[in-house]
Amino acid sequence: MDIEEELDGIRRQRARFTDFMLGYKFAIDEMITKINILREDFNNTNEYNPIEHISSRLKTPQNIVRKVRRKKFPLSFDSMRDNILDIAGVRVTCSFISDIYKIRDMIADQEDVTIFEERDYIARPKASGYQSLHLLVEIPVFRARGTERIPVELQIRTIAMDFWASLEHKIYYKYDGHVPDDLQRELIQAADVASRLDRTMEGLHESVRQGEVVHLADEATDREAADREAADRETADREAEERLRDAEAAEFLDLLDRETASAAG
Repeated sequence: MDIEEELDGIRRQRARFTDFMLGYKFAIDEMITKINILREDFNNTNEYNPIEHISSRLKTPQNIVRKVRRKKFPLSFDSMRDNILDIAGVRVTCSFISDIYKIRDMIADQEDVTIFEERDYIARPKASGYQSLHLLVEIPVFRARGTERIPVELQIRTIAMDFWASLEHKIYYKYDGHVPDDLQRELIQAADVASRLDRTMEGLHESVRQGEVVHLADEATDREAADREAADRETADREAEERLRDAEAAEFLDLLDRETASAAG
């Protein structure tokens, strides 16, 4: 093989890899569009937005190859497609824990989305204290040559969980994965604090929501009472007017009778 053929082969592989990665980029775009539609529609319907922030990431070629080698998978496009399921990733940050499951349910209800794996690290946190809901979903990407179904890793977590995870990532990166024991213990304690904060805020949110319901119910009761009072006043006024008209009519008839009797006499 001469140098030109070798370069041509490299160019073809590069073009194929670019095309391969484009599919995952488009899958991220599709997933974000779906989530944004849910956010806007939910906000319009419920006057409340459960989604605070959306971010995404596409694994770099170097990280993909590194993971393939670490897992001892064949280094081929088919192998990467079948075995590396987190090439495309989308993260959704919420205010409250209940929002996480609302979003999960809304995504699951979409006919063209398939959730084929769910890992609930909120119900069962990792030993490190990490909490998040991880979904592996498959969505259709409509390309010029036809439709492809591509996996996307979807992480849904609260603001407190996201802050903790970001801090953990920085610490593990700084220590190259070998975090001192005392720092690991502090991370676990911080995760517990974040979890308690989430549940406290959830309780406050529910109390406020219930308070609004009670307040609205009280307002409705007050309006009903006011409406009944107004209706009673209207009925009383109408009856008084009718009595007055009856009295005036009786007085007129009595006067007419007297006038008639006087004329006859």
